Amino acid sequence: MQLTRTGFGMWSAGRFMHYGESFNDERFISLIRRAHEDGIRTFVTADVYGSGEADTLLGRALEGISRDSYGLVGAIGHDFYEGEREGSKGFPRFTNSRLRKPSGFASYLRAATEKSLARSGVDRFDLLLLHNPDATGYTSDAVWKGMEKLKDAGLTNQLGIAPGPANGFTLDLILALERFQGLLDWAMIILNPLEPWPGSLCLPAAEKTGTKILTRVVDYGGLFHDDVKPGNEFAPRDHRSFRPAGWVEAGSEKIERLRPIAQAHGLTMLQFASLWNLQHPAVESVVPTLIQEPGSSAKPIEEKIKELATLPAVTFTPEELARIAEIGDNRNCMSLKGASAEYAGEMSADRWPLTEELEAVARRWKIDPNRDLAFAHPAESVS
Repeated sequence: MQLTRTGFGMWSAGRFMHYGESFNDERFISLIRRAHEDGIRTFVTADVYGSGEADTLLGRALEGISRDSYGLVGAIGHDFYEGEREGSKGFPRFTNSRLRKPSGFASYLRAATEKSLARSGVDRFDLLLLHNPDATGYTSDAVWKGMEKLKDAGLTNQLGIAPGPANGFTLDLILALERFQGLLDWAMIILNPLEPWPGSLCLPAAEKTGTKILTRVVDYGGLFHDDVKPGNEFAPRDHRSFRPAGWVEAGSEKIERLRPIAQAHGLTMLQFASLWNLQHPAVESVVPTLIQEPGSSAKPIEEKIKELATLPAVTFTPEELARIAEIGDNRNCMSLKGASAEYAGEMSADRWPLTEELEAVARRWKIDPNRDLAFAHPAESVS
């Protein structure tokens, strides 16, 4: 089964990530089945969500449904088996030197994959992603030889990489696409019309290396669902409460400027954002976060699923694309994770200094880290 252009991520519906209302198991299962019935046929799980619970719930939801009728994406990389959770930082990556040496990478990857498959009730993934890698994950031959063995063993049909969880990792991803070209089939990045930077900087390298792109955060924190409005108050644990003050108001103003383009094509704003992503040649699948916002005026999450499932075929004109680019320009609006010219500290799980090899990547792709990957002060930021 090939991945379809629309997908359902297990980070949706607040069950494992703190967005909007949190669904109990039975409602979550019914939602997954609803997505499949409506025509969404790619499902994305990660073993670390709920320390395996997401895999189990997805397996229960898809039980009895023909395996040939959906694409299944797994993700491994956080060691919740032997590692200890570090508060909001989560579980350590399996490549952490305190957990194991490179000689143990392949055996960990095999064990984690088999356990995730068993919980999901299937014998193979259609795509297996290396989830939120650290610097070692982007560069280590031992890691990717271990991943290749999983494909050779028939545990997955394709391999990919999923940078995150925050935005950035631009040069790191491009380096991985180049170094492991032919082995990496997919990469997952953050991309939407109000957040084209920095994800779009990776797209030329994806095209050149033949890597397919799956995009998340297509909904821009729920704003493209059209039921988060200025003045909205998020619950204390909602992840979106950590975004900069005023982001809803600024984003809503831009959405109103984009709305005439969507209306001209008979699109909802979620469909508009999804199709804008898919119009990039390397992008082949969109997996927005599906959120049930609290309150009686919120759009039902089932309606959001229907919008995604009924995505039409629309191509924006060059003039429309230029207008979208003008409105959505978000360059230099935040501090990015991964390799950075702005970072001079010790290497951590999600941030590290530039290396000579990464500086060479930047030169090859005409990316100036000090200009193109830097955070501008508010007075200098692109509006």
